[in-house]
Amino acid sequence: MSEHRHEDACARPGRRALLLGSLGTLALPGLAQAQGDWPARNIRIVVPFAPGGSSDVSARLVANHLGTRLGRTVVVDNKPGAATVIGTQEVARSAPDGYTLLLTPPPFAIVPFAYANLPFNSERDFRPVALLVLSPNALMVSSDVPARSFEEFVALAKSRPGGMNYASPGNGSLPHVAFELLKLRAGIDLVHVPYRGGGPAVADLAAGRVQAMIASPLEAAGQVQAGRVRPLMVAGAPRISAWPEVPTADEAGLAGFSTPGWFGLTAPSGVPDAIVQRLNTEIQAVLRLPEVTSRLADMGASAAPGSPQAFGELIATQRTQWAEAVRAAGIRIE
Repeated sequence: MSEHRHEDACARPGRRALLLGSLGTLALPGLAQAQGDWPARNIRIVVPFAPGGSSDVSARLVANHLGTRLGRTVVVDNKPGAATVIGTQEVARSAPDGYTLLLTPPPFAIVPFAYANLPFNSERDFRPVALLVLSPNALMVSSDVPARSFEEFVALAKSRPGGMNYASPGNGSLPHVAFELLKLRAGIDLVHVPYRGGGPAVADLAAGRVQAMIASPLEAAGQVQAGRVRPLMVAGAPRISAWPEVPTADEAGLAGFSTPGWFGLTAPSGVPDAIVQRLNTEIQAVLRLPEVTSRLADMGASAAPGSPQAFGELIATQRTQWAEAVRAAGIRIE
């Protein structure tokens, strides 16, 4: 897939109208269900990461309440691997009937510029359903690392060029690309150690097997509370309410460094408008539930209700930003 063909991810109504006109009274399941009997069975959300990371936590939180509202079980299915490509490809190839959705993370807007060839086109093959969560990220180190501030961390890394490493949820992930930018901006050299998800990466950070990571509070809050991981700097602004003593990037001396995380839901591009709108309406209700907003706040994140169109605009903006970042860092995934 080439992301350089800026096709409109949502511009499919003409094709759908043609299908309706030419098929007449043939009963296509997705089209029939769009008329009122959807959902007739359980729904699956594919998470392209291993269990335990912030994407998985977000998906399960929303899935539980969404299932209650729809009267069906919403199953979370973890399909990690290949920088989210495995899970994303599975959804791209699924039937456009509203029963298979993608928990869509920042790599959705990153990997098209890092991969030479992809088996899908995220602009052509998907349509946005809803943004779910916005989450700040922070530079964190293992408690074994003797740095207590970002300035000390930079000094330590410069004293050991190539002698320290950092974890990420995988090649092409937001933490990977963000840390590469951090290296460029700070003039330091650390070795990248990719994992198959944020959960395993944070676990090894806490165990001291890797020294640093850019991660979400959703992933690391427990390890920070236990004293095994130490946040040094928020990768953006404002400060994280759960960690009020941790400075922002601007305050720490890395002006303009901002790499917030986000998660949403997308569907295969052929899913009918009626199903997308129904999903979005129910998700907005879920994101306004006090138990959902409070749970996210406890983890340092916030619910992000909005329309499919608004989520599509965010994805487009992210594509522009990360295309530049990937090229600047020279990231290529084979």
